[in-house]
This record gives sequence, structure tokens and C-alpha cells, in this order.
Amino acid sequence: MTAKPRTPRSRPRVGHIQFLNCLPLYWGLVHTGTLLDLDLTRDTPEKLSEYVIDGSLDIGPVTLVEYLRNAESLVALPGIAVGCDGDVMSCEIVSRRPLEELDGARVALGSTSRTSVRLAQLLLAERFGVRPDYYTSPPDLERMMKEADAAVVIGDVGLRAYLRHLPENDLHVYDLGQLWKEWTGLPFVFAVWAVRRDFLEREPETVREVHRAFLSSRDLSLEQIDKVAEHAARYEVFEPPVLERYFTTLDFRFGERQLEGVAEFARRAGESAGFPSDVRVDLLDGEH
Repeated sequence: MTAKPRTPRSRPRVGHIQFLNCLPLYWGLVHTGTLLDLDLTRDTPEKLSEYVIDGSLDIGPVTLVEYLRNAESLVALPGIAVGCDGDVMSCEIVSRRPLEELDGARVALGSTSRTSVRLAQLLLAERFGVRPDYYTSPPDLERMMKEADAAVVIGDVGLRAYLRHLPENDLHVYDLGQLWKEWTGLPFVFAVWAVRRDFLEREPETVREVHRAFLSSRDLSLEQIDKVAEHAARYEVFEPPVLERYFTTLDFRFGERQLEGVAEFARRAGESAGFPSDVRVDLLDGEH
């Protein structure tokens, strides 16, 4: 009896954040050959979040705020996130005055991350007791500081600010991860890796294969972080030692402590950010 030929499985559509902070999660995919088994789409965190939520992608990074707003249709992959446990180095508030003096001041919000913006607004309102006049701006710090008293910047712009590469010498720089850690004692998660529930139901083993590939990629990258930093420095303005420090400052785990941080953010930001304060985070394999 001749065996029936198997229908070729389509390659899962997976998102890839173009930002420097995600390089250690993807670098290892190239070196393990797993990249060949994925249909990879590169874009910003906000765009990739939209693609996962609307079904254009099956699996990918989703910013924390968007994950919590759409938790019913998504399942998070355990062990993988982009976050911090203290300084994050690339998500900053740059200000001409101390944060407690920003009540009524103009504050420019970089247009590339809803989660960092929501965290900054939460900290300013609840920790420092101020209500600034916010507006959205392209992420150009020099331009932002010409028009505002403070600015929220992320990514390469935020990292340059953290390293004191500033348009004005006397500006204050506050790290959002450190402000959150001082306030709550917990890590902060900026983005999780999630799969659509409908895709998980259709292709559970494919999802597990992708999950294992990302865990292996992360572990290989962290074992060879000097090589990752050297590779990134070819395309970035930052030197390898700075990038190695950055990659080892970031927290790519998503375990119990990180889940506590997510729950605390949901409790504090909750209804005002568009999701229930007790929103449930479902993890692959039913862990939560």
C-alpha cells in the first residue's frame, strides 16, 4: 500500500523588529539555519503588532500595551520578551527640568512606541504627580527639545540620550526602566512574542518549533554576545563595547518575575490604557 504524500506545510509568517534591541533574538536564527524555515517580515514594533493582531502574521513581537488590549486572541510564548530589570538604556525621558516640575509643561512623545509612551505617562502622573501637555512628534531629539520642555525617546535615539549624546549639555536624562524598578521593585516588559490563537489551534507543532528556535537563537546569541556586538557595530554608530553592555543590560526572559511586572503594569495602567486591570496573560502550553 502506497503512503499518501504529505501536503507541504506552509512556512509560518513571523515578525522581526528592526530595532537594535531585538538583534540577539534573531542573530542566532541565521547561524542555526532556522531562518530558512520562516517567512520573516521586518518592520517597527507598532506595525508588527498590528500585523499579528489583524492576522497578516501568525507569530511575532507584540508591544505590551497592544498585547494586553488583544489578549483574548493571542497566546504569549514563555521565555521570550524584550524588557529590563532596572535600566533599559534605550527608553528615556529627556528633560530641561526635574520630572516633578513638568506639570503643565510641553512634553513630546516619540511616535514609535505606545508602550514606552504609556509607561512614561503613568510614571509622570502617578509617581511624580504631574499632568504635562503632551503631543506626538517624530523621534528627532534636537527638534523635540526646540519645541518642548521634555521628550520621550526610544531605540537608537534613546540609547544616544542615555550615553549623553545630547543636543544640550545640561539636559536631565531619566531611564524609564530604572524609574519603574525604583517605583515597583519589578522588571518591565516592553514587548512579548505572541501567536494568534487560531493559528495555534491549526498548527500547534509549528508554533512549538518556532518557539524552540527563538529560545535557541537567544541562548546562542547571549553565549556569543561579543560576536553579536561586533556584527551590529558594522551597521550602527555605536562601538562594540557599548553594544555588548546594551545587549547584556536588556532582559530577554519572560518568566514569573516578568509576569509579575506585567500584572503590576496592568493593575496601575489598566482601564485608562484600554485593557482590564486584571487582564489574563495566557502562555503556550497553558502556563499562566
